Amino acid sequence: MNLLVTGANGYIGLRLLPELLSAGHTVTALVRDKRRFPWEELDQSGEQLTVCEGDLLLPETLPEEVGSFDAAYYLVHSMGAGGDFAEREERTARNFLDWVEKGDCERIIYLGGLVDEEDQLSQHLGSRRNVEKILGGGQADLTVLRASIIVGSGSASFEIVRDLAEKLPVMICPRWVNTRCQPIAIRDVIFYLIDLLDCAETRAGVFDIGGPEVLRYRDLLSGYAEVRGLSRHFIPVPYFSPHLSSWWLYLMTSTRFSLAQALVNSMKNETVCREHRIRELIPHELSTYRVAVERALSRIAQNRVPSSWTDALIDDRLDPRFIDAVKVPEHGVYRDRQKVALVASREEVIQAIWSLGGERGWPSMNWAWGVRGWLDRLMGGIGLRRGRRHPSELRAGDALDFWRVILADQSKGRLMLYAEMKLPGEAWLQFEVKDGTLIQTATFRPQGLLGRVYWFAVLPAHWFLFPQMARRLAAGDEKA
Repeated sequence: MNLLVTGANGYIGLRLLPELLSAGHTVTALVRDKRRFPWEELDQSGEQLTVCEGDLLLPETLPEEVGSFDAAYYLVHSMGAGGDFAEREERTARNFLDWVEKGDCERIIYLGGLVDEEDQLSQHLGSRRNVEKILGGGQADLTVLRASIIVGSGSASFEIVRDLAEKLPVMICPRWVNTRCQPIAIRDVIFYLIDLLDCAETRAGVFDIGGPEVLRYRDLLSGYAEVRGLSRHFIPVPYFSPHLSSWWLYLMTSTRFSLAQALVNSMKNETVCREHRIRELIPHELSTYRVAVERALSRIAQNRVPSSWTDALIDDRLDPRFIDAVKVPEHGVYRDRQKVALVASREEVIQAIWSLGGERGWPSMNWAWGVRGWLDRLMGGIGLRRGRRHPSELRAGDALDFWRVILADQSKGRLMLYAEMKLPGEAWLQFEVKDGTLIQTATFRPQGLLGRVYWFAVLPAHWFLFPQMARRLAAGDEKA
């Protein structure tokens, strides 16, 4: 079949694509930036996969020629971006439908959220339902798979469960921890998404998908802890408001406040399958929650997480034209530049640079990086909680603690990071290895008087931190 996948760079898309290619399908992936998409790793032959660029929020950026597709997967969600995500999801769905109908698309497959039509839905689940209605108003047949929590590495819900269970031996439990849900393993979601292509009975309709168990959110936490061999205790608190719950989730996990707020508000709604037709039409042995957790942890341990919810850009401060120019601003900025002759081999120095951050930490005053991350969290930022996708690999678009990877070119020995912490300005950190020298440059473009005050306030720390870091990296030292 000739297929279209939107949201191909998300954690579902990057798991679905290899399976579609392995099954012999021809796939077109619509992504916002090809440089953030590992298409060469997915299709080494270069014959099955076509990658095209376009932003569904900006219809003018979409390709003029649409083509003909047997089916189009719509895997786009905006909840992680915060703000009025429901309005963005509506615009995105309408723009997608207008665009895809310029060509010939026989079927649309949408992965939505489990909802009860009679419930008063949260903004999150209400938005998913609204997207269903929009896509269903098009000419193509619409297949909707409604899922509860998806258990797999990279899933926002699973990562929050993991954070809470790993960090807190004693947990304060708001009322929403007793809400029922029906978690499903990401492997089973991918199975349904692929096998329904050959099932005529699913060509048009809405189907609930869930695992074999109905659990409470509290059971998800205790079940994860059991797999990890952790002893966890729960203290119920009957009057823990959604707002307080959102702050608790934000402070205790690696999620942003906007995402925590959307998830907490959704937890008042039960997400349990009301019908099971998909099991009759496509028989499949579903994974238990425990098995799904074990697989997810195994994948994380093997560093085989292709994409995570943390890989989305935090905000719109970074102009896309900056990525095209791949050049740090030179005017109106403060700069700290260190030039150090290489002590280790070029390959060892590049490997040390490419291993910065995450669990390994930073090779100079690692405690200061921790303090800066803690202060960022107090101001509503992301802190150091995101870590990194892989301990020694980086590619453009990756999250690296409170940085975003803008450019990662090992052949030229150049790495460029952009700060996504809360700052009165913009900051870059760049490494270049050339002519036997490491050039490390920290650049800050202040915003107003406050930005200038900030730079001079942290300058004493920079006098110690940056020279030491450059010397250690030039020596191939990748450890904190």
